[in-house]
Amino acid sequence: MPLPFLTADRAFDAADDVALPYDDRDHWRRPYRPGPWRVGAAALMLLLASFVLFAAVIIGATGTLSSAGVVFGLAAVVIAGALRLLRMGAWVSANGVRQVGFLTTRTLNWQQVASVRTVQQPVRWLGLPRTVQGQALLLVRQGRSADPTQPLMTTHNADFLQREDAFDRAADAVEAWADEYRRG
Repeated sequence: MPLPFLTADRAFDAADDVALPYDDRDHWRRPYRPGPWRVGAAALMLLLASFVLFAAVIIGATGTLSSAGVVFGLAAVVIAGALRLLRMGAWVSANGVRQVGFLTTRTLNWQQVASVRTVQQPVRWLGLPRTVQGQALLLVRQGRSADPTQPLMTTHNADFLQREDAFDRAADAVEAWADEYRRG
């Protein structure tokens, strides 16, 4: 079964001379593969969901259908959470940049973006309150007094922990998209 979200880095490896190697630029895409921490957490959530589904089948066979329905609903919530965890990250298209979080999604048109730059600063480790020194890709909006929003991605989030080369490639790709479409 093809998993298209795992092939983003291969497209950039194959087209090193082209900054934007995609034909359909209106389609939202993540310019990097999800990291092993994010994929591992989603796999553990799906493993938990399989046990909950098994429990729901047993409850449905031996108990009441309403209790089995509640447990099936709990499994559906866990599966939806795992899928949402895999969709988290920065997405780009010709229309703008989209930052997908677990519960929220923010989208900015390229005309609203003043600059996209990589800076060295304290960043959150795996999204936890603990901060470490790392790099962050910051997006500065137009009309703001150079006040950057939350970082699009960092070297210590679930996608790029222990993968600094992948962070550099992804940051370069997002900066290339910004340079291409902010002008137009």
